[in-house]
Amino acid sequence: MRLWSLAPGYLDRQGLTACWREALLAQAVLAGRTKGYRNHPQLVRFRATPDPLAAVGAYLAAVADEATARGYSYDRGRILDAPRDGLPPVPRIAVTDGQLEVERTHLLAKLRVRTPERAGALADADVVRTHPLFTTLPGPREDWERA
Repeated sequence: MRLWSLAPGYLDRQGLTACWREALLAQAVLAGRTKGYRNHPQLVRFRATPDPLAAVGAYLAAVADEATARGYSYDRGRILDAPRDGLPPVPRIAVTDGQLEVERTHLLAKLRVRTPERAGALADADVVRTHPLFTTLPGPREDWERA
């Protein structure tokens, strides 16, 4: 399971679809709808929020927004706790710049093989954009990241 802290705009088609599917799996785990992946380290940051289902719902919504911008059709009805107008947004989740660099390196390796034309934006970025749910803080790789 890879729930990217990087902005969904950096992902290629395959990566965006995988991110959507893996975030749906994370949602199922957080909702208690599956027995697998319950102890997956990437879920730590969602579980640490006041409302993990709302947090993963906000994550999924941003991935779906990117898909829509590209002309893809993801079923937003699968988001259990989707952001709604009139409700306060979920709190942003901190991610370290060290973690972003780990993810940047990992994604660049994938993009250079699968879709080299998408690698340039990420490789050339002075400041790496995050998924809208996250905010960047200085620090090393996150403890939950598997090296």
